[in-house]
Amino acid sequence: MQAEDDDDAPPSWRQRPKPIGFEIAYRLDGDTLEIDSTRKVDRVRLAAVEQVRFLYAPSNVTAKSFRTQLRLSDGKSITFGNLSWRSLTDIERDDPRYHAFVTALSATISRANPRARFVAGKPFPLWLALAIVGGLSLVMLAFFSLSAFRSGASTAGWLGIALGAVSFWQVWPMVRLNRPRELANGEVPGELVPGGKPN
Repeated sequence: MQAEDDDDAPPSWRQRPKPIGFEIAYRLDGDTLEIDSTRKVDRVRLAAVEQVRFLYAPSNVTAKSFRTQLRLSDGKSITFGNLSWRSLTDIERDDPRYHAFVTALSATISRANPRARFVAGKPFPLWLALAIVGGLSLVMLAFFSLSAFRSGASTAGWLGIALGAVSFWQVWPMVRLNRPRELANGEVPGELVPGGKPN
């Protein structure tokens, strides 16, 4: 998973999105995105990108997973992330190069289609459902712990508190980072595209 080291080379990014499968290479060629999946090469006109969405997408393996999704005018979508599988158990990250490629891609899309929407987070209905389910789960665990303590089952009560803490640690970033919001044309949100230089 890497971008090209040559400063004169077009911005590019390589990712193996699954433990088993081919590496996919993305390369900017003017106003076109070239996608090489080893078996075939697709060329996508960036003027056809209607929406760019940035997401926080934790997995069972890591909580440091982020994705960029392009929605095209024909309804198709292209999604890639900052993580690449090296083996069944090993994941590689190169956030600075990922950030550099996404920044160059976003700037090119902005020039190719000034009407393209840039958004952060999940669509509002999905985000609201996530927030409600996460909140209700925490309330239920709190009620369970309180009931356990009142009935003298302190071990169960502490277990409920521990589960609530773990749940909050997992759910809160998903709710906070995936809050739906509109971005300026070409804007790249640092909290959803890691690797940028600190302000």
